[in-house]
Amino acid sequence: MTVEDGMTEPVISLRGVTAELGSRPVLRGIDLTVSRGEVVALLGANGSGKSTAVRTIIGQVPASAGEIELFGTARRRFRDWARVGYVPQRTTAAGGVPATVTEIVSSGRLSRTRFGVLRRADHASVRRALELVGMADRAKDSVNALSGGQHQRVLIARALAAEPELLIMDEPMAGVDLASQEVLAQTLREQVAAGTTVLLVLHELGPLEPLIDRAVVLRDGCVLHDGPPPRAVGQHALPGHDHVHPHEPAPVRTGLLS
Repeated sequence: MTVEDGMTEPVISLRGVTAELGSRPVLRGIDLTVSRGEVVALLGANGSGKSTAVRTIIGQVPASAGEIELFGTARRRFRDWARVGYVPQRTTAAGGVPATVTEIVSSGRLSRTRFGVLRRADHASVRRALELVGMADRAKDSVNALSGGQHQRVLIARALAAEPELLIMDEPMAGVDLASQEVLAQTLREQVAAGTTVLLVLHELGPLEPLIDRAVVLRDGCVLHDGPPPRAVGQHALPGHDHVHPHEPAPVRTGLLS
């Protein structure tokens, strides 16, 4: 889909978006566009508004002002959520509910089904998603038996099962062991190669650094930088974000919002 000037229509568009948590302003009029096939990293210190921004995009946090569009449609009218895969900050994959790995990943396919009934093609998509994240051999296991990194792989497989055009991931590497980081980076490389548009909330660039086309740095709910990622401008050149170190593993995070 293109607009009149021939440019690719943004997959995500935020214009002047503000949002509050309780009575506390978190987003203070941010502008953000993500074009088709682009990989954009949202960076910033804790409390800068990164996670609130992505949760506002998908409707978990209401915007108090501004405009949000997905695939050229106002977010309030957008209904084609099968086109969007969302990976939240790491929690237990089943939320404490007994379930197998396959059951959790299959739940991500429901948006593509009719009346919630999985058919042959749906089961095949679930298997492919499990293979992508290296969890096919654990398909029948309880998610309660998995490590933290494996939980994160399951959450990503759940998002991939619907074969989304847009993948939004909130700190996918936080608290994940190095082996799982490498698996997740390879998974993302394959999705990007297939044309998936990606918006990532990151605290550290880590092994995802080579994939990132653009970095958007937030500070106190405002866009401080929108342009080349730190690898291109020098990791200490981004004001307010000199703690981004491309080759250091992500720290363990415990907060649900940043």
